[in-house]
Amino acid sequence: MMDITVIGAGVAGLCIARALLDRGAKITMFDRQAEPGPHACSWWAGGMLAPFCEGESAEEPVVRLGSEAAGWWAAQTDSVVRHGSLVVSPSRDKSDLVRFARRTSGYRKVAGAEIATLEPDLGDRFTSGLFFETEAHLAPRAALAHLRAGLASDGVTFVQETADPDACARHGLTIDCRGFQARDVLNDLRGVKGEMLVLSCPDIELHRPIRMLHPRVPLYIVPRGDGIFMLGATMIEGSAGKHVTARSMLELLSAAYALNPAFGEAEVIEIGVDSRPAFPDNMPRIRRDGNLIRANGLYRHGFLLAPALARMVAELIFDNKTPEVMDESAA
Repeated sequence: MMDITVIGAGVAGLCIARALLDRGAKITMFDRQAEPGPHACSWWAGGMLAPFCEGESAEEPVVRLGSEAAGWWAAQTDSVVRHGSLVVSPSRDKSDLVRFARRTSGYRKVAGAEIATLEPDLGDRFTSGLFFETEAHLAPRAALAHLRAGLASDGVTFVQETADPDACARHGLTIDCRGFQARDVLNDLRGVKGEMLVLSCPDIELHRPIRMLHPRVPLYIVPRGDGIFMLGATMIEGSAGKHVTARSMLELLSAAYALNPAFGEAEVIEIGVDSRPAFPDNMPRIRRDGNLIRANGLYRHGFLLAPALARMVAELIFDNKTPEVMDESAA
């Protein structure tokens, strides 16, 4: 049995640990916290398993590799909802919907009556949209907790401690999954600030993630059930501070109000700010230096691409297969 150390128990680390465990490895995981929580950017994720929608601004591999995500998460947790994704835009911004359609696939066009059938609480506010019927979403916090509990039940040892990847690698195979915390050794890793809100609005019921296109403030809103919604998210170059900016909060809430004025009465129950780890092309990277493998750079695609990243790390270790996202120039 191969002994492997995984450092970082965010979405990347947990998925990689699962993939390695399923291949017969003995896993020890180090993380500075005892449980998933606000310290990790995956805690604040939207949880959209929406590869086709992401194709609007992402590279082709995101769509292809992201297509693995919904099935993988459904096998690991009961929090996956397969109701698709709905993209709409105000009538004055129909050109944005045309542009979005041109850059994506896997959708069918829907008109006002069908939009109202899919989401009655949108009423007649939108006359055209795109329905990505095969996409899904999940509750990130429940998924992280479920995944971690399953690993613990299957024999993974969790250690609440900050670990030095180089020191660990001197004693055996080590996977560094520290996300933005690894910027001390990954010079080309940058932070992309994300800001998001969690709202309570029992007067509104949505069944799937809604993306409302807007030239200045694109919005996504993800239902969590029981009148709770995740609203986000900004993408600002630069590492995150401790607090959301006033401008971002105003823009996000204004966009939500345009989606349905009842959001004007919503309670803001959480405010999240994080730094998403990203390389220059916003694609993840796997780098290997002897016993040390670094897997990082999931950007805004944590839950979408972590299963594929985990598969590739396992194939590198057990099958000696070069990952598609291997960065050998940095080794």
